[in-house]
Amino acid sequence: MSVVSRRCVFGMSLSVNLFFWLAATTNAQSVVVDAAPSHAVNSISPFRALGGGIDRLRGGATREENEKHTERMLTDPVLKELLGGGWQTVTYRQNTELMIEAWHWNPRGTWSNAARQEGYFTGSAEPTPEQIRHSWAYPLPHRGATLGDGNGWSRLTDGNLESYWKSNPYLTRAFTGEDDSLHPQWVMIDLGAKVDINAIKIVWANPYAKRYYVQFWTGEQEPFYDGINKGTWQTFPMGTITDGKGGTALLKLASWKIPVQYLRIWMTQSSNTCDTHGSEDKRNCVGYAINELYIGTGSSDGQFTDIVKHLPSRQQTITWPSSVDPWHAASDLDYGRGDQIGLDFFFNCGVTRGLPTMVPVALLYTIPEDAANEIAYLYKRRYPVSHIEMGEEADGQRVLPEDYATLYIQFARAIHKVVPGAPLGGPSYEGTPADVDSWADANGRVSFTGRFLDYLKARGHLKDFTFFSFEHYPCFNRSCADWSSLYDEPENVNRVIQAWRDNGLPPNVPFFMTEGNDLRDNVAGTVKAALWLADYVGSMMTAGAGGTYYFHYMASQSRGSGGFLPIDENNHVTSYTPQYLATQVITKEWVQPVDAIHKLYKASSDIKDKDGHTLVTSYAVERPDGQWSLMLVNKDRDNDHSVKVKFADPLSGRNRIFSGTVDRVVFGAAEYRWHPDPALPGAAPQAGESRRGGTGHADPDGPPSKSTVTVTGADTIYQLPKASIVVLRGKLADE
Repeated sequence: MSVVSRRCVFGMSLSVNLFFWLAATTNAQSVVVDAAPSHAVNSISPFRALGGGIDRLRGGATREENEKHTERMLTDPVLKELLGGGWQTVTYRQNTELMIEAWHWNPRGTWSNAARQEGYFTGSAEPTPEQIRHSWAYPLPHRGATLGDGNGWSRLTDGNLESYWKSNPYLTRAFTGEDDSLHPQWVMIDLGAKVDINAIKIVWANPYAKRYYVQFWTGEQEPFYDGINKGTWQTFPMGTITDGKGGTALLKLASWKIPVQYLRIWMTQSSNTCDTHGSEDKRNCVGYAINELYIGTGSSDGQFTDIVKHLPSRQQTITWPSSVDPWHAASDLDYGRGDQIGLDFFFNCGVTRGLPTMVPVALLYTIPEDAANEIAYLYKRRYPVSHIEMGEEADGQRVLPEDYATLYIQFARAIHKVVPGAPLGGPSYEGTPADVDSWADANGRVSFTGRFLDYLKARGHLKDFTFFSFEHYPCFNRSCADWSSLYDEPENVNRVIQAWRDNGLPPNVPFFMTEGNDLRDNVAGTVKAALWLADYVGSMMTAGAGGTYYFHYMASQSRGSGGFLPIDENNHVTSYTPQYLATQVITKEWVQPVDAIHKLYKASSDIKDKDGHTLVTSYAVERPDGQWSLMLVNKDRDNDHSVKVKFADPLSGRNRIFSGTVDRVVFGAAEYRWHPDPALPGAAPQAGESRRGGTGHADPDGPPSKSTVTVTGADTIYQLPKASIVVLRGKLADE
């Protein structure tokens, strides 16, 4: 029912005793919990393990619009409704890493070139009476990526010979202490389709590459994601350059034309000449820089035909780089990119509930001293910090594991110099269905996780790695339109965790899912996304996770039902979404909403469809109040199921069952129903309309129904309505 009418009708608690008789037992199936005390698979405090992720907020194109929007979202009455969902701890997401921007977490700080207000910025570590309420991004002027989040473009194919891409100076010998050939830098070009080519023209800036290789990809798929190791990079017959001179290099790559879609320039030795920013700062004089790339064919008479599209927009020929120089200027500030919530406002507005919080430092597009000062600032403010995530989605930025690892070490040194013992971790993978692969190294190793950990271990810095983090979006690169995609989640979780363990994740290092959701299917008209959320949280925590963070834990103005908490222009909730209501079941009914240890145990059911898919998954927790709580997810869209429940101890042979009265909480298709607005012929979508489900209203939109079951013995039957989450909670007695 609507929010308004529900407040009237459900003003008093409804309790109904449901009795189930033995006549139904012939159709009942079983759920068995492995309740041997030594078989507990995880121990958590819900306040510290079940949380939400909060990202950059966008409310318009101007500073004023964005500041107003942030404060609207994180103050009452919106904040009160948000907290009502029940997520406890939070993680601060660091979106500037995805947008290839420098983040000024503190607007007060110093520039390396103070006179010109440019160079490398270091935020001040010293708190002042003036709090940081908002913070902003500076798009990097030397970026080399066409794509990625945001609307920036590459300087490699923008048609402007005054602009240039430059690699990150912190990946050179001057900062790594290692030969530059151990951290080769590269740029990749995607021509869109296979084209016959035999020549390339590189307009080098300074510093240029003295030794480099021009290569093409042999695989049929792109050299990332699913295709990353389904091909090899092969150097063109005439693509090896050992004495590069810079300037404009027109290179014949082969005496014949080769059909190519992807090219790569692999750079291993720099000229160490200085870029346009001068020789006063050594960071200007290391790495590699390119003004523009041209690819095509060369004729016998020396004529070169270019096939690259040179445009200062995303319509240009696509390029990707290995890294980007974090150099920028005050003039690069762009308020339209949104508000990375100011750290003081974030910790004081109430959204953290005063609980220890996971915070990030930028790593790919800033400098170690800036990251160290951020953490020093937080500690000086005495804000409760649980973990510090080193960068975000390095794999999504195509960074090689050794490059991420050497930056990790440099930043860890800087942070631990000012805050010894600060708990650092990463790499915050972007959300892949298995371990993250990189291009094979000289030894044929492809695992990002394995190579990253090996790099730290070989250099004596594994001690600086105190937790492992990743994001989880199971529908990120595949279709989840079919209801049957719900069956996959427990297997998805177990597969990816096992892959990381197989590739060297130490068993004593906790792991956290720091951002995730089934975003492609959080649609109106179905409780599917709610069932996915319960199944995901149960499977992830049962698999041993230290914590999981729902994303995006934020209200959004919408006339539809997308997002976590849709509100109108007057800050009133328009409807409670299935995932919001599922969150309440998870955080307030399944677990006890207290900061105390809960123990999780494995549970199994024999309820399957004709194809062998498990239709009912179950997750058991022993709560600090002495009750056992079983969350069951009935993923059968069309049928109710009846189950008997047993708590078995395979070591002692002791079996137990629920006793006395069992609390039963249900959220499913009966508690939430979406009613779309009638479609007008030829009408275009209206502003604020949900991109997933259109406009309409939910009636009912919760709350979860509550009842009790009186236990009559081991054959007591518990009903699981179709498409529902059911929590059974009570004391145990011997069978």
